[in-house]
Amino acid sequence: MNVKGKNTKKQVNISDFETNVIERHQLIERAEQIRKDLKASTWRELETQGKFSKNEKLSFISDDMLILGCDIGSETHYIRGIDSKGRELSKKAFGFANNEQGFSEAFDWSLNLAAKNDKKKIVLGLEPTGHYWFCLATWMISKGISVVQVNPYAVKQTKEIEDNSQLKDDRKDPKVIANLVKNGNYGIPYLPEGIYADMRRLTMFRDQLMEDRIRCINRLHREMKIYFPEYMDAFGKLDSTFALTLIKEAPFPEDILKLGNDGIRDIWHQEKLRGRGYSRADEILRYAEMSVGIKEGTSASKDAVKWFASQAVELENKLSDIEDQLCQKFREIPNAENVLDIKGIGDNTLAGILAEMGDIERFDDVKEIQKLSGLNLVACSSGKHKGETKISHRGRKRLRYWLFQAAKSAVAHADEFAELHLYYTTRQDNPLKKMQSLIVIACKILRVIYTLLKTGQKYDPEKLLKDIKRPVSVVAAA
Repeated sequence: MNVKGKNTKKQVNISDFETNVIERHQLIERAEQIRKDLKASTWRELETQGKFSKNEKLSFISDDMLILGCDIGSETHYIRGIDSKGRELSKKAFGFANNEQGFSEAFDWSLNLAAKNDKKKIVLGLEPTGHYWFCLATWMISKGISVVQVNPYAVKQTKEIEDNSQLKDDRKDPKVIANLVKNGNYGIPYLPEGIYADMRRLTMFRDQLMEDRIRCINRLHREMKIYFPEYMDAFGKLDSTFALTLIKEAPFPEDILKLGNDGIRDIWHQEKLRGRGYSRADEILRYAEMSVGIKEGTSASKDAVKWFASQAVELENKLSDIEDQLCQKFREIPNAENVLDIKGIGDNTLAGILAEMGDIERFDDVKEIQKLSGLNLVACSSGKHKGETKISHRGRKRLRYWLFQAAKSAVAHADEFAELHLYYTTRQDNPLKKMQSLIVIACKILRVIYTLLKTGQKYDPEKLLKDIKRPVSVVAAA
């Protein structure tokens, strides 16, 4: 009897093993079929055919879709999977490295999870953290997985819905993100391509170089204030080409006195400088003679000043090169040169706006760009309380910055915008403050740019003035 029992047990174990092998092969075949059928949906498919509304976002999440939530980290990412009803399909969070091997492991894990639960599509929701998500999103899209992103603020506000706990960590966040995607609270990420990618990187590089140059000039101010306190009266402007060229060779009063008038002019001649700066040579010498700067520590500080001045000149030259590249790039965008007909909007300003805005074709309405820039109006009202209306300040702050700079420049140089600014600030009904008027004009410029780029028509200043509501008597007299 014991022998028969042992044989029966062995037969059951062998049968279970064979069943597991068959199921494993079926799972592999199913996962392979899912991999072949995967096709990523991007902003081109979802947003260029019309507005991708909340209802359409909910319809995009189908019953045969595996919804992945991913918490992005600098070195390690964590994902969890749920179905369209919010039921968790993964036992725990799966961590993977921020490299090709880690991406492949996460992809295989997702395929197996989809195969086990009869899912045919996969969507990956992530919380955009810095720049760490760029490579993961691009890699997953290339493998056929649709990638969407959720607002980090929404993740923070809904973290307690999951387990009624304030806990927020790398293993809990993926499920919170996945549930936000399930409920249609997501957006389609936009990674610039082609000329727009080049322009955005160039504008970021330009901003970084400008910060470095300002830092060098500020440090230069500090040193000169100690050893040559009269430098502003002598040079007039420390970051001018004439001043920096001289400071690189002779930064302090004793060095300037050794050169004399002819020596100062020779330095400028060798650099082939032209302009009225030569007339300041005598004045620089006069202030050097009467300087009250300290004399101790000049040898060590002199090296620092020369280095700061050299860096400032080098950064200025590089900035000029970057700006030339930007001007060439944005002229390749259809109808972009039409915007330059607006007085006050130059090459650098327009290049900054276009780089931050990206491909105009992804927007169905200018209000979407206004919201992207954080210039959309918001108010907090409840019952009898009516809150103050103000701009949201959310979105791309650099786009908001360039639009505001364009508004200030247009008001200063274009008659039609100056007249519009005057009307907004002096009208009888609801007159605006100057800053509010500039914000309104920035939105107006955005609408003009959107129209010019979309339609290709020429800029007409007269159309702007139609916003001004003139008195009936004035209209009748005209």
